[in-house]
Amino acid sequence: MRLIRFTVCSAFLTAATVPAAAQANYPEGTIRLIYGFSAGTDTMTRMVADKLAAALGKPVVVDNVTGAGGNIAADRTAKASPDGYTLGMLTGANITINVSLYNKLPFDPVNDLAPITQAFGYPNMLVVNSGVPAKSVAELVALAHARPGTLTFGHSGTGTTQHLSGEMFKSRAGIAIQGVPYRGPPQIVTDLLSGQLTMSFNTPLAVLPLTQEGKLRALAVTSRNRVAFVPQLPTMEESGSPGFETTVWFGLFAPARTPKPIIDKLSREAVKITALPEVRKKLDDFGYVPLGNTPEQFAELIKTETPYWARVIKDAGIKPID
Repeated sequence: MRLIRFTVCSAFLTAATVPAAAQANYPEGTIRLIYGFSAGTDTMTRMVADKLAAALGKPVVVDNVTGAGGNIAADRTAKASPDGYTLGMLTGANITINVSLYNKLPFDPVNDLAPITQAFGYPNMLVVNSGVPAKSVAELVALAHARPGTLTFGHSGTGTTQHLSGEMFKSRAGIAIQGVPYRGPPQIVTDLLSGQLTMSFNTPLAVLPLTQEGKLRALAVTSRNRVAFVPQLPTMEESGSPGFETTVWFGLFAPARTPKPIIDKLSREAVKITALPEVRKKLDDFGYVPLGNTPEQFAELIKTETPYWARVIKDAGIKPID
């Protein structure tokens, strides 16, 4: 995703909104960090907020703005004053998936938001009930061919990476498995453990401890490369599905027209945070991967990912949501 180039006019508007002196002294007050999901799911975001507050010398307060899969939080971030005092910790779905999943969004992910840096992310893990005879992805595919239409995969709703991973798996392997929507990972895990579900592409936070205890069996991760917290687990690509990649990321964003010196300062500090040993250890314990890139690199990634997800959604035959 390329860095958005602002016109001379917009640059003058930005300068008028946030004087140069204010930019130089930023921050001079509390920063609000909007997060689109409920308390209890925000451990990593709060850790980043605390470290950012320590680095900047001003409070960074997390504001949980729930609803619409994080789209409300993204909209609030986009419509905030472009002065660096309202930021959003937004997901890749808000930026690169939902533009193809919804007929209309209340914000434009590219023109209304300024990327700062990716903070952290994770791959989904393909897990099966421990009673399923398959010990590998290849064996799971063979089982699905032998029992067409009888295997099931649980996901957290249409357009989530869990759902799209399952649909991609179906189409690439040429198998018929039934998707079953749930409200979230806890309900999926309950039915996986009881044997009511065959499999799920689910978050490491939800399933990693259960795989370590032998209550679920992990077959692969959905990232392009193996991950540190389960280095022995192959990727879907290694397991016979070339180009298979469905990862989740969280990134820092500001409203468009936020002055570049502020964006760059926030990016530098956030990248330093993701490199801290104690932060990396915490992320690893939760099954997360530390990220971190420049605003320009982040913008380029968004530009690349958006058409990728559009193709996945089209190939899965998912109709846009009104």
